[in-house]
Amino acid sequence: MRLLVLILAAGLAFAAHAQEKVVLGMSGWTGFQPLKLAELAGIFKKNGVDMEIRFIPPVQRSAALAAGALNAAATTVDQHIVWTSAGIPTVQVALIDKSNGGDGLVVRNNLNSIKDLKGKTVAVDGPGTVQHFMLSYILEKNGLTIHDVIRVTMGAQPAAQSFVTGSHDAAVTYEPYLSTVRAKPDAGKILVTSKDYPVVIDVLVFRKDFIAKNPNIVKATVDSFFEALEMIKREPAKSYEMMGSTVKQAGDAFAKSASFITWQDRNAKKAYYAKEHQAFTEFALKVLKFNRVIQKEPSAKEMIDLRFQ
Repeated sequence: MRLLVLILAAGLAFAAHAQEKVVLGMSGWTGFQPLKLAELAGIFKKNGVDMEIRFIPPVQRSAALAAGALNAAATTVDQHIVWTSAGIPTVQVALIDKSNGGDGLVVRNNLNSIKDLKGKTVAVDGPGTVQHFMLSYILEKNGLTIHDVIRVTMGAQPAAQSFVTGSHDAAVTYEPYLSTVRAKPDAGKILVTSKDYPVVIDVLVFRKDFIAKNPNIVKATVDSFFEALEMIKREPAKSYEMMGSTVKQAGDAFAKSASFITWQDRNAKKAYYAKEHQAFTEFALKVLKFNRVIQKEPSAKEMIDLRFQ
């Protein structure tokens, strides 16, 4: 009997330990890579976080979160609105970065304005993705709608690759894939970026049930991200090389991609949630509702948990 109790106790302890593993979904977006740096540099491990990072496209990422196959994700504010509207129980716990030219709309060299896109083919990811959101916003700001272009559904990487090989009139993509267009000016040009339309804001989200059971692990994850940002400042060449390796870029090429985003430290995070979060969320809700991407409108406050400063 004593042996059985010990076996059961050991099993319960193992189960509790297994629940503490963070399974985080993200993409190859340059801005997310400090999370990978925290893994590669042993920062997560040092801080007691058992981290598994999976590279998963946005649609599959949301499905995995809904099913519980992921308990955390890196995403954009607009995508998180879509997930929350769909009932996926997640909240933002940290601000990761703001795109400052790292997302862009690329066009053929004979197109010179947004209005020139009317009736043209645009390679862009589907509804609920940051690329779709960005395109919708840019078009609306210039007197068009998403229905005025012919969309070809493609993720950021294939959209950039197909564009530089001659397919489609335009494409929406992000770093490091946007740099494939920068490197081939004969194929086309970058018409506008997130520097012109600052609508790409990235956040770290966790499932609410994981937070309830493991608040200490969530805090250690957030702390590890900020520690990775400190490493980038302290050892930039090494950090860029490590982060670049995850997206098949040399360190110097990754550094160039990183120059088009702005990572957000603790102070920037506090300032964003105090001054910008509500207004930006309400603006994004309007765009998403207008384009029938969402039906329910979550409040800005219900989408955040700021205990983990």
